[in-house]
Amino acid sequence: MVKIGLIWSRIRNDEKMLMDAARDRGVDLVPIDDRELVLPVHEPPNELLGFDAFLERGISYYASHYVTMALEQYGFPCVNPHRVLVNCGDKALTSFLLARHGVPTPRTYLAFEEESSLRAVEAARYPAVLKPVVGSWGRLIAKAPDRETALALLEHKRTLGSVQHGVTYAQEYVEKPGRDIRAFWVGDRVVAAIYRTNDKHFITNTAQGGRASACPVTPEINEICARAAEAVGGGVLAMDLMETASGLTCHEVNHTMEFKNSVAPTGVDIPGHIIDYVVEVAKGRR
Repeated sequence: MVKIGLIWSRIRNDEKMLMDAARDRGVDLVPIDDRELVLPVHEPPNELLGFDAFLERGISYYASHYVTMALEQYGFPCVNPHRVLVNCGDKALTSFLLARHGVPTPRTYLAFEEESSLRAVEAARYPAVLKPVVGSWGRLIAKAPDRETALALLEHKRTLGSVQHGVTYAQEYVEKPGRDIRAFWVGDRVVAAIYRTNDKHFITNTAQGGRASACPVTPEINEICARAAEAVGGGVLAMDLMETASGLTCHEVNHTMEFKNSVAPTGVDIPGHIIDYVVEVAKGRR
């Protein structure tokens, strides 16, 4: 029996669905709370021995960053690998990688001080979108329709004062038809996709009230996701896409995707696909 370590910091419905999928396949999926881990530099701790691979599902980017780093230094295969987590966990790096690999992505600017940050926002043009470089669930994303709003948002960032708020990540606002697309990539293809619709806010994340409905996986969706997956290193990913007059654009790639609201509308066993992929990694087939 294949033994997989499930690294978690909260057992959500997604993790429960993964456990069910593993049990149905006769896979031994063992939960490991990342909050309890102590990771020696010279050798792996005893509680991590005997596993064939690990599936990283932690909530904290920073904890996951070091857990996957340690696992790979110990010689364990991990889904997703550390480099994929780094490439996707920092929105600025993701944007650079997408652009360098020719994946359509919104115009984005970085800056670090008050005056240069305002120039970055104005280079993106109003309305501009400001995002934290590290974050999820659509939190702390704001739209600046004009200079006055931009100045207020930048002041709030300075007042918040955390390291990540010292970086201004300003992105052009993309007009979309009241929805975007989340596509679920596992291994070498898109296994499912949903529309995320929000009639009340430009943020369409389901965590922010967006409604999920089935989206057909078209050749265009699969092609842009294949290019985005190659850009960040592949694995198990969720691509956020927007429909524009000139075609699809990819604005984010997520390395620890949530799927609990997507299985029912698509009818696709997303957690089953993930477990099958991790088993292949564990057996050295990937």
